[in-house]
Amino acid sequence: MSLYHVKLYVVSLIAFLVIDTVWLRLMYPTFYRSRLGFIMAPDLKLTAALVFYLLFVAGLLVFVIVPGLAAGPSGMTLARAALFGLVAYGTHDLTSLAAFKSWPLSVTVVDMLWGASVSVLVSLVGLRFGKRIGRPGA
Repeated sequence: MSLYHVKLYVVSLIAFLVIDTVWLRLMYPTFYRSRLGFIMAPDLKLTAALVFYLLFVAGLLVFVIVPGLAAGPSGMTLARAALFGLVAYGTHDLTSLAAFKSWPLSVTVVDMLWGASVSVLVSLVGLRFGKRIGRPGA
């Protein structure tokens, strides 16, 4: 992994943390707490959240951002970003919908749409940053 990729990762991770923090601050007290409060832990498990963020951004880099930078401008890159987020968030939400007797369908739908949206937003940040600093050897 080159310094170029480390920079891409760090910038994309920061973008994801900022964007998702805004989303959660807006949606957690009203949307999520009202629908999932009955199963929520009193305190957030920060280690699990951090591992998710680290893995998710690594996946975006490997499957979306780096290939998108190599291929050049294309709507397919953002479509891949949306699909990546839909699948990643859908894995959790559809499993929860299947396994838990009181898991709300509305949470599944909203989360999957958010997963697609945040993936596109973070990928845009990563793609723009990657273009700005230039690919190694380019």
